[in-house]
Amino acid sequence: MSIELVSIVVLVLIFLVATLRSINMGALAIVAAFIFGVGAVGEKADDIFAGFPGDLFVILVGVTFLFAIAKANGTVDWLVHASVRMVGGRIVAIPWVMFFVTALLTAVGAVVPGAVAIIVPIGMGFARRYKINPVLMGLMVINGATAGGFSPISIFGGITNGVVSRNHLDGSPITLFLASFVANLLLTVVSFFLFGGRKLLRDRRTVAESEPVTVTAGGGEGRTGGVGGALAPPSPAEEPAEDAPVTTLDLHRALTVLGVVVLAVGSLFFDLDVGVTALGVALVLSLISPSTTKNAVNGVAWSTVLLVCGIVTYISLLEKMGTVDWLGNGVARIGVPLLAALVICFIGGGVSAFASTTGILGALIPLAVPFLQHSAVGAVGVVTALALSSSIVDSSPFSTSGALTVAAAPEDQRDMVFRRLMAWGFSMIVIAPVCTWLALVVVPEVL
Repeated sequence: MSIELVSIVVLVLIFLVATLRSINMGALAIVAAFIFGVGAVGEKADDIFAGFPGDLFVILVGVTFLFAIAKANGTVDWLVHASVRMVGGRIVAIPWVMFFVTALLTAVGAVVPGAVAIIVPIGMGFARRYKINPVLMGLMVINGATAGGFSPISIFGGITNGVVSRNHLDGSPITLFLASFVANLLLTVVSFFLFGGRKLLRDRRTVAESEPVTVTAGGGEGRTGGVGGALAPPSPAEEPAEDAPVTTLDLHRALTVLGVVVLAVGSLFFDLDVGVTALGVALVLSLISPSTTKNAVNGVAWSTVLLVCGIVTYISLLEKMGTVDWLGNGVARIGVPLLAALVICFIGGGVSAFASTTGILGALIPLAVPFLQHSAVGAVGVVTALALSSSIVDSSPFSTSGALTVAAAPEDQRDMVFRRLMAWGFSMIVIAPVCTWLALVVVPEVL
């Protein structure tokens, strides 16, 4: 067995062990990089450390730190409450509020599973009280998280665009974001009508006509003093939320919103570094209001940071030892570039349905680089199709977002939600790669 094939087997084992034993994949990848790199390849420790993605580390820490501040000072709670009020509290609009709020959160830096963990219990509380199909509500949140997850200042977007940039491929952050948003929006429209949307369209009730709802992490109900209430459940790293509803945009929340706008404008139009700018905005907010941000650093997605940086470190080792070129040339030997692109998308969707999408994005895109560099197929289309194929399957209950949705569903409907999400998620393993490949790879080539 060649050394290149052994290194791929080790990567597969990293994914399997991390998935089956609930061990951080990044920690496994870093240890594997040193054991395999030093012991089998003869690399020096300093050379392996050189593969650690410092730029990606700063992006992940910066944007999740800023989001943690927004969560801690009530900006996220205010956003949910304001969105419900904006649509007049109409029951039919509540699932769409969950979609767009979750999309906005991930677009400005929330980790996709983190945003789902915050919003899906809120949605399930509304679903239980107003007889909305919990599968519909769960898919609204999951699809919303993925829709916003590839913005240029988001986690998924940062990972994908960073890998593309480091490998000197043609990239288009705006195309990636728009394709993700449109694809997930269309998918959400389909799921809306499949899982009870027609019934909701005939429902003329509003939230204001019933008792207000406050939602706990388990999807249960409580009472509060105003419409929408203290909707967001506390995250494990934070103290339980107060009972008083967050209904006003005070100075600290207004400054947080302004900071997010500065981050978006600075990175999109003035080419400012996303990670450094996010850290700068977060530090300014911390200086202005240290009492509301002192624990926000605990809300940084450290497990995701370790996961992504660990996987990228191991992939960097594979690049140095020639495994990436070896694998890319193997894909290219399929002989039909369009077919090779479809195979890559199927691999991304199939693996991601059972493992971390974040890790898949960090691993598969570099492995496809040699094929993209020596193929007439457009890199932008293939990378975008691969990213969407790997993320749309997050609705699988074996993926993090799907598992969080099942856990938040009402207990008497949990089995049903599991079965429906499993059927939906597994169907996406086939549907997502084929549709994204046709739309983003085949059609541009034909035209």
